[in-house]
Amino acid sequence: MSENAVSETALSKRLKARIRDTGPMSVAEYMTLCLLDPVDGYYPTRDPLGSEGDFITAPEISQMFGECLGLWVVQSWVDLGRPSRFNLIELGPGRGVMMADILKAVALEPHCLKAAQIILVEASSALQAVQAKTLGRSGAQVSWADRLETVDDAPCLIIGNEFLDCLPIRQFVCTDPFAGEKGWSERRVGVADDGLRFETDGQAAAPSLTSTFPGTHDNPRQGDLLEICPASAQLADHLYARFAATPGRALFIDYGPETTEFGDTLQALKRHEKVGVFSAPGDTDLTARVDFEGLKALADAVGLDTVGPLAQRTFLSRLGVEVRAMALLRGNPKARPKLLRQLHRLLDEDEMGLLFKAICLSAPGLPTPLGFNA
Repeated sequence: MSENAVSETALSKRLKARIRDTGPMSVAEYMTLCLLDPVDGYYPTRDPLGSEGDFITAPEISQMFGECLGLWVVQSWVDLGRPSRFNLIELGPGRGVMMADILKAVALEPHCLKAAQIILVEASSALQAVQAKTLGRSGAQVSWADRLETVDDAPCLIIGNEFLDCLPIRQFVCTDPFAGEKGWSERRVGVADDGLRFETDGQAAAPSLTSTFPGTHDNPRQGDLLEICPASAQLADHLYARFAATPGRALFIDYGPETTEFGDTLQALKRHEKVGVFSAPGDTDLTARVDFEGLKALADAVGLDTVGPLAQRTFLSRLGVEVRAMALLRGNPKARPKLLRQLHRLLDEDEMGLLFKAICLSAPGLPTPLGFNA
């Protein structure tokens, strides 16, 4: 399917009818319906991962990724004071491959493994079934939750790999660079000639929205586009409240720039190729680059300790990914070409090494997390 090809789907018909009835919807609402609609949404209805899916993530590329994060889990458990019970939570756990690899490394510290309560936050019943099969081989006791907010309070370690990029964004276009916050209009999804399209009515966006713009949105030019992620603010608030009740730490690895940038980063993927964001609503994955500077500012504002963002290549190197590669090579010398390709994908600056970043949000007062100290 070419980037501009359009396929009518059950969801696209519903979206057009809804817009005709109630008016244009925000980009965030469009993303939410496309990704999470229980009947026709992308995630509840399929397994999107791997070579046969629409995209591939670092854990699917190499076991070394998850194994390195397992070392991070063990050290973070020590940093929490070695609690006899803690929640090890993964957000958006895919097929469960990363958690399975994490547990291989956690098993090196039996007390940590025994204390860990594995909780996968997953809305897709299709993926839950795959995760159960994957982790059934690990022997770990696993439970599922639809939302992080429903997980009980306990000391916790939270990991999200390529989770933040799926959070819904809102988009704003600068209509008057000299009018301050009044010079921005929200970009919405509307209908024209029976097709979906972006549109802006030129009306000033609500102050409740423009007041949340990151500080680095100053000096825009006419037509500049700025993205915000309200769900990131909700996530920061929730983590602060959770960590205030019981200590914890959250690690996120995702793609995006270190500093806030202007520009449209919303994209759709189908069979590992970019397609138009309106090409097949509900049948394509929608993501947007993570604004790490904005997330860090939100976390700092509520009182969380934040470190990062740090390039994935630096983070994994500090966790010993090259050392792990050498150990695997000694055990299977014939795997050398494959291992080198995996390292290249994870670390090279032209692959995932620089584009992907790691950031950690923690309860105040904990030691600097493993991988973030030089």
